[in-house]
Amino acid sequence: MNILEIGIGVFVFIEFLNIFVLYFMPESKMGNGVGVFDDYHRLNDDHESNDFVGYLINWVAGAKLIFIMIGIVVIIFGNYHTQLFTVVALILSILSFYWRLFPTILKLDKAGKISPKGYSKTLNFMIMSFLIGFGVILIFSLL
Repeated sequence: MNILEIGIGVFVFIEFLNIFVLYFMPESKMGNGVGVFDDYHRLNDDHESNDFVGYLINWVAGAKLIFIMIGIVVIIFGNYHTQLFTVVALILSILSFYWRLFPTILKLDKAGKISPKGYSKTLNFMIMSFLIGFGVILIFSLL
């Protein structure tokens, strides 16, 4: 196994855990669980919103599942260049977090709608860790 396969594999494993949380424990405050959002509890308890909230959670999990399956295919069948450009694509797609998601969670955190308070900093650290990790993997694979 080369460093690209290992990096993609670690990402696939972590995202698999996130999907498990979304499908089976969406109220969790771990991983991608939506329990950190105070509005989740209110909306989930509202019978008129419950199905919509569940749909959105399952939609996110399903979209993540697509990335996992592509990652597995790239690990098993991809050559070096396919794996290399997959890591570049993952870096770019993860960077999109800072375009739309981070400003929103930061706003919700500042408004006191996230529990625990300061979760946006934790999430920022986790996303930055992915980016740094993939950056290191990319550099080592090019050397």
